[in-house]
Amino acid sequence: MPAVPPFAAAVGGVAASSSSSAARGDYSSVPQRDTDVELEVLDDDGVARKAAARGERSVARRTQRASSDGFSGRAGDASGIDAAELALGKGSLDSDGDYDLSLDDDDVPTDDERRSLRKVPDRLPWSASLIAIVELCERFAYYGLSGPFQNYAANRYHDPSGLPGAIWQRGRRGADVLTSGLGQHGATLMNSFFAFWCYLTPIVGAVVADQYLGKYYTIVYFAIVYMVGIVILFLTSLPASIEAGYAFPGLLVAIVVIGLGTGGIKSNVSPLIAEQYEETKQRVKTLATGERVIVDPDLTIQRIYMVFYMAINIGSLSALATTTMELRVGFWAAYLLPLCMFMVGFVVIVLGKRRYVIKPPAGSVVANSFKALYMGFVNGGNLEAAKPSRWSRHTTSSDFAWDDRFVDELRRALRACKVFCFYPIYWAAFGQMSNNFVSQAGQMQLHGIPNDSMQNLDPLSVICLIPLMDRYVYPFLRRRGFAMKPMARITFGFIFASLAMVYAAFLQSIIYGSPPCFTRPSRCAAGRRPNGSYEANQVHVLVQTPAYLLLGVSEILASVTGLEWAFTQAPASMKSFIMSLFLLTTALGAMLGALASPWARDPLLVWLYAGLAVACVATAGVFWKLFKKYNDDDADGGSGGAQQRRPVKDDGSEAGGLA
Repeated sequence: MPAVPPFAAAVGGVAASSSSSAARGDYSSVPQRDTDVELEVLDDDGVARKAAARGERSVARRTQRASSDGFSGRAGDASGIDAAELALGKGSLDSDGDYDLSLDDDDVPTDDERRSLRKVPDRLPWSASLIAIVELCERFAYYGLSGPFQNYAANRYHDPSGLPGAIWQRGRRGADVLTSGLGQHGATLMNSFFAFWCYLTPIVGAVVADQYLGKYYTIVYFAIVYMVGIVILFLTSLPASIEAGYAFPGLLVAIVVIGLGTGGIKSNVSPLIAEQYEETKQRVKTLATGERVIVDPDLTIQRIYMVFYMAINIGSLSALATTTMELRVGFWAAYLLPLCMFMVGFVVIVLGKRRYVIKPPAGSVVANSFKALYMGFVNGGNLEAAKPSRWSRHTTSSDFAWDDRFVDELRRALRACKVFCFYPIYWAAFGQMSNNFVSQAGQMQLHGIPNDSMQNLDPLSVICLIPLMDRYVYPFLRRRGFAMKPMARITFGFIFASLAMVYAAFLQSIIYGSPPCFTRPSRCAAGRRPNGSYEANQVHVLVQTPAYLLLGVSEILASVTGLEWAFTQAPASMKSFIMSLFLLTTALGAMLGALASPWARDPLLVWLYAGLAVACVATAGVFWKLFKKYNDDDADGGSGGAQQRRPVKDDGSEAGGLA
């Protein structure tokens, strides 16, 4: 046994008041199986109305049998139920909250049935649909607000170009003067900061949720902060406020407040929607057609995140409305619409509280995680050294604020974080859609199509492709023996992003090879019109469509699976924190995109896209080589959701190392 490090002696000072086994669920996997069964009121005929329990359904079925045999009794009478069944404490609730009495003892599939029967997802809980609506409203507000930001900051009020803008300043002697706005560079920098801030603050929301408030109440309180930010933006975008010079300072304050509100929601709504589904075991079900299938919880979690992501993309279409409103009506109308939509989501999350599965916070999880990691680090990278059982000769369990299971689950969380390390390169490529792809469209013949509206092809493609992937493509591949487990989906997502960059490079080369300005689009004498404007190169803008379609496919494969992996691999006590780390990769991807910005100019754009394509495909290759084993570990198929609810086995080097 390694020597006791100085830190171990100090653990007692920060230990929890209870022992490692005193309170169930603090650091346990989710969902847990209770070790007892509470049978609620039995009516005069002895039929159980509800059995509040978790796990297998045999307890309730035996209760039903007992009632059909003439058993009757008062509440809490467990006659007719084997003691062994009571010890198991297994059961499940149907969509109405009543105990499901429809299954037999052989509902758990055998090994032969697992190999031969088709796996299908379960029906989604109604509460999950409500949370998807909440996310739709929040994303509607986010994209609806950020869509007009570029014009709002870049252009001045009553800009002579005819573009909408909001920058107005009052002169020193009281005379009203117009400034030229922040310009494209300043507005782009501000937008980049907003995106970075919105994907950095989820760490704050995660810590608050996991340690103090829980996911539900964190979402509610941060939603109020979010609404305050939108109100500030709305009030300072009114014509009177713009003319008084409040638009720009109001925008800065609103960005900070809205970003903070986003962080509290974004890191918690993703795990909250998946927690609404509490089944943990596969079961055999007979369909109306007579076919026997296996209802797989992992496939159900996968479907939940597909629906969740579709809601995100439906909400992102709000930019189509708000960018039109800023031009036709004004910025105040463009920001009032997201405020109203966000209030709808707030009402849904509050009124639906009684329907949600709400789990309490687990305590000082993040702090304990770093303490356990420190113990592993000072013991040569051996995380086993952080287990209280390893120090039983020197300390008592009460000297530690965690138990052995917590250390095992921490190792699993580290495994998830290793997967996340490769996502920034993907996000750097994916981010081209919102900046350089827009500029590329501006170099082509638009035929009345706004160049910044082409990017909406991505959410449209996601909305159309998610049902096809969920209902047809994935089932087809499963029937052919290719289950598309998480690591495979992520790898293919990186590959499709690479293909999108390859197509963008190919299209950019076509633009450079087309008249009138060739490698200097809209900047040559041959393309200058009599009115001083320039003719774009003679390539139709719709030729850009395949790039957005490829990015849409990559998003379904890589981004949706990333959300799913972050939930299924994280310990119950760290769901929000691990989700926030996954969201942080988006901010890191934005930083990589900024580092590549010097090459975002003519005639170097072909090399920029080609470089991103090579980076993505290389990332896919390395990623698959390193993490293919994670698919092999999940031998029972699916997303790994069932596996994450079981204790982690200590096998080989992974059991002993930090990850």
